[in-house]
Formats: sequence, C-alpha cells, structure tokens
Amino acid sequence: MLNMLRSHRLSRFAVIGVSSTLVYGVCALLLSGGGTRAALLPATLASVVAYAIAGLFSYAGHKYYTFMSAGDHAFELPRFLLLNAIGLATAIAVPVVLTERLGMPAAIPVVLTCISVPLVNYIVLGRWVFRDA
Repeated sequence: MLNMLRSHRLSRFAVIGVSSTLVYGVCALLLSGGGTRAALLPATLASVVAYAIAGLFSYAGHKYYTFMSAGDHAFELPRFLLLNAIGLATAIAVPVVLTERLGMPAAIPVVLTCISVPLVNYIVLGRWVFRDA
C-alpha cells in the first residue's frame, strides 16, 4: 500500500512539475509578446514575473495536490521558496562550473540539473517543506 501511495505521489509531482513549466512558458510568452506582438514587459522581466507566477502555482499544486498538506503557509512557504532558490542557484552554478571552468559540453550540466533538481525537490518537499503530509 505504501508503494502505491508513493507511486501516486510521484505521478502527482510530475503533473504539477510539467504544469508549472507550462504556466511559466505561457506567462513568459504572453508578457513578453512572444515576438509576435507588443510586449507588456521586456523579455527578462517577463521571465522573472512568469517564474514567480509558476512558482506560486507550483507551491499550491504541491501543497494541495502532490503532498496534500494541511500545514501552515507561514511555515511551508518560506521553506518552499528557499528550496526553489537553491534549485535556481544550482541551475546557474552547475553550468558555470562544468562548462566554463571544466570545459564540458553544455548538454552535461543541463542533463544533470534536469535530473538532480527535481529529485532533490521531491525528497525535500516531502521530508521538510510539507513534512506533516
């Protein structure tokens, strides 16, 4: 039974992750004009705003759907934001170290980041951010 619950939780985690990515993409394109119409915001600012919107979607999705937590926002949201900041820092640092310092092809840090950040997020979300779930 525990394995089935974990399997469903992992599936829900993937659904929220993919959905958050789509929310980011749609918002970034809409805010930046997507290259086809007048932009509401410059591309970089549009990306930051879209990332924040997708982050809020991700928080709510993981809180209420993936981990079904009844915990307090004042406790869980700061932890979620810290975890996301660490993920973003990883997405910046890994390519810097592996490509700029060690000369590896760009695909290597991209693949490592795409595997490591969601894996760490899944574990930390369940054990620290939404730990009472």
